[in-house]
Amino acid sequence: VQLQASGGGLVQTGGSLKLSCAASGRSFRSYVMAWFRQGSGENEKATIAAAINAAGNNTYYSDSVKGRFTISRDNARNMVYLHMNNLKPEDTAVYYCAADDGSQGDFDYWGQGTLVTVSS
Repeated sequence: VQLQASGGGLVQTGGSLKLSCAASGRSFRSYVMAWFRQGSGENEKATIAAAINAAGNNTYYSDSVKGRFTISRDNARNMVYLHMNNLKPEDTAVYYCAADDGSQGDFDYWGQGTLVTVSS
């Protein structure tokens, strides 16, 4: 599985961005997909921001993004999206899309990341 994230950039507080993730593989529609993010703080680890099940009818959001971010997918196009609204400076991070194919019980496949910077 190869994942290619795009759509990051610089935005002002309160602004919006849409991240996209293009996935390869004929089994995409069976994967659980997620967006993780990693801030620039020392020793800061990537944490999950949002996830979506294979069918696209069940989603998860971390408390910090709930109500502002929306994850969606288009299985016909092998795409996953993250719509981010009302962005805050603390949303500044590198955002990664990741896939869980169900074989290991974890997100084993990661894209290269796209940087989102929210200015105050």
